[in-house]
Amino acid sequence: MRKSLISIFKRCLTPRQYELAKKLYTSIFCLFNTNDLMKLAAICRTDKWGGHWYARNYQEHFRRLRKKRMNVLEIGVGGYEDPDKGGASLLMWKYYFPRSAIYAIDVYDKSKLQEKRIKIFQGSQNDEKFLKDVFSRIGSLDIIIDDGSHMNEHVLTSFKTLFPLLKDGGIYAVEDVQTSYWPQYGGSSEDLNNPATAMGFFKKIADGLNYMELAEPGYEPAYFDKNITSIHFYHNLVIIYKGVNDERSIGRPRASGDPIK
Repeated sequence: MRKSLISIFKRCLTPRQYELAKKLYTSIFCLFNTNDLMKLAAICRTDKWGGHWYARNYQEHFRRLRKKRMNVLEIGVGGYEDPDKGGASLLMWKYYFPRSAIYAIDVYDKSKLQEKRIKIFQGSQNDEKFLKDVFSRIGSLDIIIDDGSHMNEHVLTSFKTLFPLLKDGGIYAVEDVQTSYWPQYGGSSEDLNNPATAMGFFKKIADGLNYMELAEPGYEPAYFDKNITSIHFYHNLVIIYKGVNDERSIGRPRASGDPIK
């Protein structure tokens, strides 16, 4: 039915009318499916469902937060250099988080895709100064999703810069970590523990969850040791929770069960 309606719209409407009708059509269907991230992803035509299957994992982690008032940042808008293309997942997040502000960054100018509750900044995710400036303009961050260049250097720059700025109890997701194994993206299929790759880096800091049990006299915990409460690895996706990881947190619920303040 959806394909038939789109075909009719294309035949009967001008390009401008078609775009407006498509936007209205999408909005109506989204409003009837706001609690189902898989359906929203399909309606908005983001590859988070179909091209990849991230939406199911995201729903598992984000369901309890859906109606909270938050700031959500996605790295990468999509559509490459075309200013009119991309933004599908931003629309999905807008409908899934009805009380939240949705922000994004992209190396290309995507300002045409801005709308109510969606704000886009232009700049590189590999630019620490730019990232900190974006954070200062937003004020606080509850959820960060990296769907940017997928270059390993860029992924790690973004994470090392933005994760410390994330709220306690916040969630940081990194998509398409398969590039950790691809040399053209700075990855390696030979040295699987290379800390210069996203997977190598995240596997290494996973040991920090247990830093209190390391049989290494005088070990000084690093920032990520003390501020990550859980790491979840999925196919091509890593999800990291921020919170206090020390003796005081033993025996209490992990951040995945804690509300964002």
